[in-house]
Amino acid sequence: MEPDTPPTPSAGLRIAGAIGVALIVALGAYLMLEATQPDSGLVSFSFLLLLPAGISAFAGYVSDPLATRSLSHYMKVSLYLYGAAMLLSAVVLREGVICVLMLTPLWLGSGCIGAVIAYRLRRRGDAGNRLHSAALLVVPLLAMQIEPAIPLPTDHATVERSAVIAASPETLWPLLRGVPDVRPGEGRWNVSQDIFGIPRPIGATLSRDGIGGERIGVWEYGIRFRERIIDWQPGRRIGWRFVFDDSDGWDFTDRHLRPDSRYFRVTTGGYRMTPLGDGRTLLTVHTSYRITTPVNAYSRLWGELFLGDLENNLLGILRQRAER
Repeated sequence: MEPDTPPTPSAGLRIAGAIGVALIVALGAYLMLEATQPDSGLVSFSFLLLLPAGISAFAGYVSDPLATRSLSHYMKVSLYLYGAAMLLSAVVLREGVICVLMLTPLWLGSGCIGAVIAYRLRRRGDAGNRLHSAALLVVPLLAMQIEPAIPLPTDHATVERSAVIAASPETLWPLLRGVPDVRPGEGRWNVSQDIFGIPRPIGATLSRDGIGGERIGVWEYGIRFRERIIDWQPGRRIGWRFVFDDSDGWDFTDRHLRPDSRYFRVTTGGYRMTPLGDGRTLLTVHTSYRITTPVNAYSRLWGELFLGDLENNLLGILRQRAER
């Protein structure tokens, strides 16, 4: 097949029109799910994977009516469509940076699959081809109506990070009870907080010693939450159950990414210390969570990144305080 030539004005209009129709369908699906399934529609296999594949296949299919374009043309149309969809999400729908970031691999991957499907359908050249363009859009929309009847899988995961600190457990223990005055510049640089804008801790205080006490965590953007003590072994370990009953401050992120949402719930956490001798201690922080999505394995990768970065930052703060 001959390499793609630069699109003529009419071809360019066809491509723009196909992308425009695909965006309208995607926006319509978004608004429909928000209206009819506000608690579950957007976190679905249909929206995360089928819809981007369908609209990408539709745009590529319609943009090549004579079946003369190469596969690279279909891939380019898919990329143009993705860029327009993400711009629409960020500017018009006001989706957060983290949400758009997490969607990127799913939508790009599904869009490329849709491009391949459209390319192969065009090459078949049978009489039923005129129905294909409509079917490419209808299938994801039909799946959105059926999927709510299928329960989502639930997984549990724990993220751990450790650091060797030049301080004894006796020196570290008061810091594990709470650091009330985290200063600007303390902690570690990390992608999640310094690039993606996840809040940093401002301080934590303990109401009383022992099981049943509560650590009150205060983070940027007015975020406050409680950590109810469920494990208390002075000089060795401290553990808690998270309580997110103060909604102030969480508007910085998409509601589906809140730590107490239906899809992602942070449950427990804590520190444990292992003496290494010579005044050194292995300090480990862990955070456990429950996740309920159609793509749990994929979501756990992001949990490992985001929670791991937050934990490394906390370890950095404690190291700086303990090693002074």
